[in-house]
Amino acid sequence: MIRKTTYEGNVLIRAFISQEEKRYTTMKKIILLVIPLILFTLSYTLESFAFRCGETLVSIGDSKVKVLQECGKPTSKEKVGTKKVRRYRKGDHYNRERHSSQQRSFKEVTKPVEKWYYNCGKNDFIYILTFEGGILKNEETGGYGKGESQCRGN
Repeated sequence: MIRKTTYEGNVLIRAFISQEEKRYTTMKKIILLVIPLILFTLSYTLESFAFRCGETLVSIGDSKVKVLQECGKPTSKEKVGTKKVRRYRKGDHYNRERHSSQQRSFKEVTKPVEKWYYNCGKNDFIYILTFEGGILKNEETGGYGKGESQCRGN
């Protein structure tokens, strides 16, 4: 929208301000539409890293004990093997970049790796929970389940 006045220079300034106002309101509208979309997407993604057991969720970082309490016994368990992990002694993790691996003091620990399978029935999936050293590290689906659900809350 351009407002004409008697001064030619003033017309040019008002036209420029009007264009800037249009850009500003357009950007405001876009931001107001995009922010809720981003928040919705983030909330959906965060929940996808959790396995629903009845009314509660178990997520990465939970212990086997918590998963067992919340979800009950799995349909089956599988010992996959072990994983070697280096644990740095106290204080050394701050200086890792400054020293070569020969100068750092660490302790190598072997953690058992185990997979628990939950068959949630023919209308749901088989969920595979991977534990390393008793801590839930990964949750994935393994196709559709079969028969009656063996999951709590389903």
